[in-house]
Parts: sequence; C-alpha cells; structure tokens
Amino acid sequence: MTNETSTTDVPAPSPSAAPRGRAGLLLRIVPPGLYAGRAHVLVERSYLVSTRGWMSVLSGFFEPLFFLFSLGYGLGQLVTTVAGPGGPMPYAEFVAPALLAASAMNGAVFEATFNLFFKFKYAKTYDAVLATPLGPVDIALGEAAWCLIRGGLYSAGFIVVMLGFGLVSSPWALLALPACLLVALAFAAVGMAASTFMRSWQDFDLVQLAVMPLFLFSTTFYPLSVYPGWLQTVVQWTPLYHAIELMRALTTGYVGWGALVNVAYFVVMAVVGVVVAARRLGKLLLT
Repeated sequence: MTNETSTTDVPAPSPSAAPRGRAGLLLRIVPPGLYAGRAHVLVERSYLVSTRGWMSVLSGFFEPLFFLFSLGYGLGQLVTTVAGPGGPMPYAEFVAPALLAASAMNGAVFEATFNLFFKFKYAKTYDAVLATPLGPVDIALGEAAWCLIRGGLYSAGFIVVMLGFGLVSSPWALLALPACLLVALAFAAVGMAASTFMRSWQDFDLVQLAVMPLFLFSTTFYPLSVYPGWLQTVVQWTPLYHAIELMRALTTGYVGWGALVNVAYFVVMAVVGVVVAARRLGKLLLT
C-alpha cells in the first residue's frame, strides 16, 4: 500500500520537460547572439597578463617624454614662440599637447594591432574565449576597453608631467584626460579592425607607415600654416590632427565650437571601428 501511494503521488515528468531543461542549459553555455555582456572578463585577463610584462607597458610612456625634452625644450631654445590657438605661445606649450595626443594614439594603436594579432593568429586566445559564453562583440569591446585603459595611463602620466613643468594654462585641462580616453578608444577600435585584415607580421609595416606620417605631419611640431594649401586640407582630415587640436584647445583655454567637431569625429571613428572589428572577428572565428 505504501509503495502504491508513493508512486501515485509523484507526478510523471512531462515529455517537454527534458527538452526545455536541455535548452536552458544550452542557453547558459552558448548564449544566443554574439554578445554576452561579459567584456570585463577580457579586461581582467589583460590586466593579469600585463602585471608580468609591466616593463613593456611602462616603456610606452617615455617616448613622448623624450620628445618633449629634446624638441620642446631643446629646439624651443631656438624657436621661442610659435602660432598657437590664441596667438603666439612658447614652443614647449605648443608641442606638449600634441605629444599628449600622440601618446594616447600610440598606446592604443600598438596594443590593438600587434597584441591582438598575436592573440588571434598564434596564441589562439580568442578560440578559447569563444568556447566560453563570450562572443565576438565581447572580444571587441573587451580589447578596446583595455587599449583605452593603457592609452589613458600614458595620457594621465604625461598630463602630470605637463602640470609639473607649467605647460597647462587653463582649467579646461581637467577635460584633457577624458578627451584622451576618447581618442584612445577611437584609435583602438580602428586598430582592432585593421588587425583583422593582417595576414602576417610583414603587414604591420603598414601600421608604421600610417602612424609615423600622422605623428610627423599632424601639426605635432609645426603649425598648420607652414604646409602648402593642398597639404593643409589633407592634414585637416587626419585623426591625429583633430586630437591635437582638441588637446591644444583644452590646455590653453581657447575652447570653441570646433572642439565639438573634434569630439564627434572620434565618436564616429570609435563606433565604426568597433562594428567592423566585431563583424570581422565573428566572421573569422565562427567560420
């Protein structure tokens, strides 16, 4: 009698219960779509890796610092003033904001290209990542966020140097660090998108071919007026030029409506870069 009661009290499992259970387990393991909302996990991984190679991270800070000492102060002894946003200004004050923008660019670009290519092509890091609930969009956002952090660290350190040498003359400079973060994000997104098209290490000569002219010709060391008319037009379309114009406006206090144009330029650049990088990573890793 007891056995009969126990068997009749226990409800029989419905035919659809097992499939629903398996489907729920599948959704927990492999989320639908390409985004799981866990990009911060890749940021944490990059941080842990960087703690073992902190010298390579720290070294990126010194390049713009050496340029500031050698050109800003060395050449500045020969070139006393140069045309700036509000008129003639000391050469060191002219060069320092440009090197600030360049440090944000370099920190983001080289992290987003060389390191991402190695993880993707040789270490197969992203193949392992996609075996977890993370998707290609998580990879793109996580790597862009880490590039943003690295570029922001370089920028913050350089801003401290500028403050120490009296190269900041406006309270608007408080917005220089957020502006650097936006610049770093935009360059990181485009760098990630570009690295998905690279086939070998030799292709990275193209990265240097793009970054070096930007560094030299985007009014980093000379005002725009020294270039021929046609070259001025070309320079005004380049991303580093917009970054330098934004940094000079903030550090000198001559902030106008043009700063909003610079900000919009990098917002569009970041969105396009992240979208292209996510689609390319999804196509390369999921096929």
